[in-house]
Amino acid sequence: MPDNPPDEGNTVIQQTDDQPKALKPALESMTLLVAAVIVHDMATNRVLLLQRGENAKFAQGMWDLPVGKSEPGEPITETAVRELYEETGLTVKPNSLKVAHIIHGAWGVEAPNGFLTVVFTAAEWTGEPENREPRKHSQVRWVDADAIPEPFVDTTSSALHQYLAGGPEISLNGWR
Repeated sequence: MPDNPPDEGNTVIQQTDDQPKALKPALESMTLLVAAVIVHDMATNRVLLLQRGENAKFAQGMWDLPVGKSEPGEPITETAVRELYEETGLTVKPNSLKVAHIIHGAWGVEAPNGFLTVVFTAAEWTGEPENREPRKHSQVRWVDADAIPEPFVDTTSSALHQYLAGGPEISLNGWR
């Protein structure tokens, strides 16, 4: 009687010495993952901004969106929710966030291999804005969307202006 081929569901694959092993984590080459939030009060056409203080790691004195780095293993929506609360005291639900813009930078502060910033919008929140990180920020306040202050961090300024104008949803920064 001829041999029948094994069922595909019962096939056993054996590891041999010439097969590749699992790859080591490539932490040295990873791109930094960042989340930013545009809190947009549609009724008054205001956005919530913060001004970086003199002790900020970069862009001292410049305006910016609430923004921060993702923790290892943290979903990007959770990063956005956490950073917004840590910096401004506002609470948003992860499932209420909408993607507004993606920034892919070739390099950045603490990101020699580049960064990817997912910029979300939040049209619903609870709480009143406050400066919860006064050692990093000199102020947190509502600003008229038609009068965005300067100087503003280039990458997030571009994302904010593109969002407000209904423009492109992706920015490449520093790539040739």
